[in-house]
Amino acid sequence: MIRYALRCDQGHDFDGWFRSSEAFETTRAAGHVACTQCGSAKVEKSLMAPAVPAAKQAEPAQNPVEAALQALRQQVEANSDYVGLKFVDEARAMHEGRAPSRAIHGEARPDEARKLIEEGVPVAPLPFIPRQKTS
Repeated sequence: MIRYALRCDQGHDFDGWFRSSEAFETTRAAGHVACTQCGSAKVEKSLMAPAVPAAKQAEPAQNPVEAALQALRQQVEANSDYVGLKFVDEARAMHEGRAPSRAIHGEARPDEARKLIEEGVPVAPLPFIPRQKTS
């Protein structure tokens, strides 16, 4: 598809999409291209700049804070089990001795996390959102 900037004989500008340059000429010659404002069928292509995609730029280097957060994420993911939405139940069970103690990370609502802290369960918020595990 080709997008043309169009102008009618009354000076109104509008756009039109056509399958090809030939399709535009055929449609215009048949009187089927009309101004969207005044209805005039006397329409010409306007000067327009081509849409050229920008060159892909290299990704900017991470700043020290981003690098530290990435390193922390890798450390947490490599040395703990992701328990997802079961985090609150798992943390409480380990604290109460109903489950073996191990390093875990997961997700909890703020009110649930606050309640764990009030109960003395040793938890801390992470400065990133855990990646979703599919298996």
